[in-house]
Amino acid sequence: MSSSSTQDELPLRIFASSVILLVYSFICREASDAGMLFRILVVGGISVVSYFTVSFFISSVIPLFLKAGLFGRDINKKGTPNGEEKVPEPLGLVPATVYIMILCVLHLVAFHNGDARLYTAAMACVTFMTLLGFADDVLDLRWRYKLVLPLIASLPLLVNYTGKTTVILPRIIRPFVGWIASHFGGGLVGSVSGRLVDLGLGYYIYMAMLSVFCTNAINIYAGINGLEVGQSVVMAIFVTIHNALNLRSDIPKDDIHLLRVHHAFSLDMMLPFIAVCLGLMYHNWYPSRVFVGDTFCYFAGMTFAMGSILGHYSTTLLLFFVPQIINFVYSLPQLFGILPCPRHRLPKYNVKTARLEGVKTHLNLVNLVLLITGPLHERTLCFLLLVLQAVCCSLALVLRALYLRYFP
Repeated sequence: MSSSSTQDELPLRIFASSVILLVYSFICREASDAGMLFRILVVGGISVVSYFTVSFFISSVIPLFLKAGLFGRDINKKGTPNGEEKVPEPLGLVPATVYIMILCVLHLVAFHNGDARLYTAAMACVTFMTLLGFADDVLDLRWRYKLVLPLIASLPLLVNYTGKTTVILPRIIRPFVGWIASHFGGGLVGSVSGRLVDLGLGYYIYMAMLSVFCTNAINIYAGINGLEVGQSVVMAIFVTIHNALNLRSDIPKDDIHLLRVHHAFSLDMMLPFIAVCLGLMYHNWYPSRVFVGDTFCYFAGMTFAMGSILGHYSTTLLLFFVPQIINFVYSLPQLFGILPCPRHRLPKYNVKTARLEGVKTHLNLVNLVLLITGPLHERTLCFLLLVLQAVCCSLALVLRALYLRYFP
């Protein structure tokens, strides 16, 4: 390993250690009983072990992937020696496999909040999505199949889900909805004030669509070293903070015990997810020695979807996905064939300046940022996009707090 590579990895090691200590200490401070604290420490300890496990096994299986012909070349370094190197892909299979094993261990020690069936369904969805993602990497499926795969993978949860199908309406439209329900209702609204609305079958459709969006939103917001796994780490950290805030027993909620159960379940999924992603990020950060592949994007998206659905914060999750939503909306003309859509909508690499330059005809957020800022080094661009992700997630937490305070 070269000295420059070692220097690039040192900040990542510091970042990973700092994030783990910060998030775990924050959660432990918010946990208000010994049982919850013990549970978090157990999951946290398993997560730390999983970080080193993923990092070690990725190094071990790199030769196997190359021998099997599972590799690609870094298009963003085309014209340089690095652009001719074979980069093993899809190494997202390793963290996904370790993560599934962790869920099995947590299931074994009864960390399923009293509903083993839903926990099993979540594991099945993540496992199914990982398998389909690996199949996509190997078979190179068409885009129309990529929209169907998450629907298939979410079936175990949809079949076993027996939770609430109600959503809380904003205060400004509650009187209107309540009036409609009182005159034409038929059981549409769960309260006279119109605060709750029961979506019924619509909620199941919403869960399926959320699974499709989360998996594909990460998949199309990609193309530079570290971006796919980096954005997942940032979002998972903010989801964890959101879960930690809702572990407090002194917040004014209708059913604080049930709320804490839901968010504790989400923590069980998010803490190991952060750890395995950091283990992958260690190898995928610039200059990337492995590619994550569609396997990781599908695995990460399904994990977010399952955590938010079973943690009952799916609306808040969409606030954390604001950059992905912007990227999706901006990409719509090409995704739907209105404008020509090249296979790789990557920036243009300038060999002379060693910078990436935005391409106007490639409609995604990566190129849009480059068109606004001008040419950037790939590592700088990735860091900037991750800062943007963190800023959007921070604003999401602030806006949610303000909404709950002034518009409960």
